[in-house]
Amino acid sequence: MSTVILVSLAVMALALCLAFVRLFRGPSLPDRVVALELFSSILVGIIGVVAIATDVPSLLDVAIVMALMAFMATIGFARFLERGGPRDD
Repeated sequence: MSTVILVSLAVMALALCLAFVRLFRGPSLPDRVVALELFSSILVGIIGVVAIATDVPSLLDVAIVMALMAFMATIGFARFLERGGPRDD
């Protein structure tokens, strides 16, 4: 693999670890929802880089489906919070 791909995977892995920490340490539920969205976005990016590195175009389909599912989950969480879901303020 080229150096650019390795560096980008390393940076995304570090960002994934930091998002994971924010997911569990987030002071409130909205912070955790944002961290979960960030987590899924970084994961989609990693799948895209792996698709480019391995030259497997079907992985891009997986990344698109995962991004759509993460978007729908975020919309669901936002509606839940908007309607007065539990908050740990």
